[in-house]
Amino acid sequence: MQKFMFSFLVVAITLFNSSWVNAAADLEVNTPAISAIKNSMQARHAQLASHYASGAIGLTKDGLIAVRDATALPLKDRQGINALVAAENSDRNALYKEVAAGNGHPEWQGEVRSIFAGRWIDKAQSGWYFQQDGGGWAKK
Repeated sequence: MQKFMFSFLVVAITLFNSSWVNAAADLEVNTPAISAIKNSMQARHAQLASHYASGAIGLTKDGLIAVRDATALPLKDRQGINALVAAENSDRNALYKEVAAGNGHPEWQGEVRSIFAGRWIDKAQSGWYFQQDGGGWAKK
């Protein structure tokens, strides 16, 4: 009987753990809110692209963007960049929240953010800057 209970316990734990591991966020989930956020980000990207290329802004390790080197910006663009960065970060935060909610797990927001952060960096163009785990900047 003890052997049977032990075997049953091992099987139950294995099944529980495998279902827990397989429960991962679907990053491709789509809702009207997510579509609106993505459209907003896509429209803004044309304004940000040259700033990524110049090194003025970079991708942070936590899935946002930051002004990395304001001196890389033409003087006329320095004031407006903060508003662009703030708008982009607002949309990114909203995207992470909506993707987690769209999966029925708002508590997954941190995991979603982390996965997106890695994807943004992986998909960044050569020459763009990204923040490393220690906080320093590296050029891709």
